[in-house]
Amino acid sequence: MNGKDLDPNSISQRMRFLEDKINYHNNLYYNNDSPEIDDYEYDLLTRELRSLESEHPDLASADSPIKRVGGTAKRKAGVMVRHNVPMLSLQDVFFREDVDSFVNEMRDRFDDPEFVVEYKIDGLSMTLRYENGRLALAETRGDGIEFGEDVTANARQIEDVVLKLDNAPEYLEIRGEVYMKNKVFDEVNEQQEILGKKTFANPRNCAAGTLRQLDPEILKQRPLSMFIFNLQEVRGRSFMTHTECYEYLISEGIPVIADYRVCKTADEVWSAIEEIGDNRGNLDYDIDGAVIKLNSYQDREILGSTAKVPRWAIAYKYPPEEKETVITDIELSVGRTGRINPTAVFNPVRLCGTNVSRATLHNQDFIDELGIGIGDTVRVYKSGEIIPKIRSVDHSKRPQGVTDFKIPDVCPVCGSKTMREADTANIICTSASCPAARVRNLIHFVSREAMDIKGLGTKAIAKLEDEGYISDVADLYELNKYRDELVQKGIVGKEKNTDKLLASIEASKANSADKLLSGLGILNVGRSAARTLMKTFDSIINLMNASLEELVLVPDIGEVSARCIIDYFFNDDNRRLIDRLQGFGVNMNMISEELQSDVLDGKTVVITGTLPNMSRKEAAALVESYGGKVTGSVSKKTDYLLAGENAGSKLDKARSLDVKVISLEELQEMIGG
Repeated sequence: MNGKDLDPNSISQRMRFLEDKINYHNNLYYNNDSPEIDDYEYDLLTRELRSLESEHPDLASADSPIKRVGGTAKRKAGVMVRHNVPMLSLQDVFFREDVDSFVNEMRDRFDDPEFVVEYKIDGLSMTLRYENGRLALAETRGDGIEFGEDVTANARQIEDVVLKLDNAPEYLEIRGEVYMKNKVFDEVNEQQEILGKKTFANPRNCAAGTLRQLDPEILKQRPLSMFIFNLQEVRGRSFMTHTECYEYLISEGIPVIADYRVCKTADEVWSAIEEIGDNRGNLDYDIDGAVIKLNSYQDREILGSTAKVPRWAIAYKYPPEEKETVITDIELSVGRTGRINPTAVFNPVRLCGTNVSRATLHNQDFIDELGIGIGDTVRVYKSGEIIPKIRSVDHSKRPQGVTDFKIPDVCPVCGSKTMREADTANIICTSASCPAARVRNLIHFVSREAMDIKGLGTKAIAKLEDEGYISDVADLYELNKYRDELVQKGIVGKEKNTDKLLASIEASKANSADKLLSGLGILNVGRSAARTLMKTFDSIINLMNASLEELVLVPDIGEVSARCIIDYFFNDDNRRLIDRLQGFGVNMNMISEELQSDVLDGKTVVITGTLPNMSRKEAAALVESYGGKVTGSVSKKTDYLLAGENAGSKLDKARSLDVKVISLEELQEMIGG
């Protein structure tokens, strides 16, 4: 859009629109680690706003997002700390002429300058401060200017972070990028799917979310990596150039940006950018561009920085690469969550240095929206330069007889009926005995939300299933027959751990039936709904025989949930499972709990954010012990939103619906202290 062609009112309105949109996406990217658009689309928005502000400075806002570096400093992984040196972003460019202009400007300004061209890693920025050779602090970018988050405890878990330097200056502060290798990312998402949790959109989001976790142990389950790309500050030693500093860091065992190039001319710089672009598909991590920076620290100091970017460096962003191909098949697989995943298979095309022949179609809604069928011609690109995706369909090239693809109503693995999961676009297999869903069901069954069987982790369950000891949840109650074999093989440990596990399984038989019902994993029947149902029907057996009319009379059980319950117990495999559990002595009846009081009777509470001195699970138990009910989402039926720090979107929704928002202290006052 050309701002000169608009009247002042239209220009101002367009600028406010762009500001709001950029602020919205900044919050998603920097604070929530969940971007909705790729870098290229975001860059188009910022370029347009920057151009309009340049042409109409009198209309620019004082708090324009163009003048800010990043997000806000969030108090999640640790306390906020003040930056010693601002962690600025880089000026993005998209065309060769912009690169040539930068290089030639530097050559005009300085005598025979050198340029370093290196990968722009797609991760989360972090600085490391060393005092007398020991790591003293690790901090995230935060707002980029004043404050970041102290993530020292988590940084110590990253293998690439050196804790002690041998040949150390008095003070050293270096900046790098924390990232996740693609192989690790795939493993993390596989584990998320096994646990029935939301998967991460890309390695960058996963790395950012992991680094900000409160529990450093999570980093052992999700290994992160780090490259250093800049010297922030040093005392007690001096470096003349960026590459000299790199050589020192390498000598100390600190990983720096790999395969960097030193160049003299604009042609050499562009050649290096092209080489990086050609090689990006061969890397085991994501990059989102190439960085061109002056090598001399003295030249950098002369140029200085603007409020947002250094004047001595730019980032070249590669344009999204798209190619046309033809879909030859659509394959269906079933994840361990029971979700049916459609994947397009097409004639191979080369994107970002690799051959691509497959791309996810996500779900039926995505297929319907684009109108995709086998035989269609599609445009394929790589999101984040790594994940193949389908951009569009050219229906003008559709062969005769081709129609939009529909996911069948039977499971491709076990042949059982499929159904659409409520409030989602997912189509899932309804059979609890589906081989693809076994591990997911077992993990959920032993979790704290259900039967709370301690000592059974994901790996142990997978190994027990692989070796044929368990195929459904009832098999857990026969493991005592194989006690000596389990000890000998060490699947869950030796004698002590095996006996503790078997004792925990035995003790779970006495659990109240609402825990068992929650553990069965019936669609739309979570912990809260299970308690409500068992309070109404008293036993699993009574629930099995309940009619649809009886079920919909239960508070908060709508027709969709009621039909899920009917379908579950109508399945012969599921009824046999209940019979086996009953035969092993698993309690089928609701055990009434004595309430502390009924002060919250009839009240529905949603809990969000980080509560002081109490987990959300503990808060939920507290609410229920005083007669209240805890649900997962805010609606008009919600009486209170119990909000802690970083409450997020649920707080916004509660305010829009005029739901009363209370703190933990106010809740404790309501129940008498």
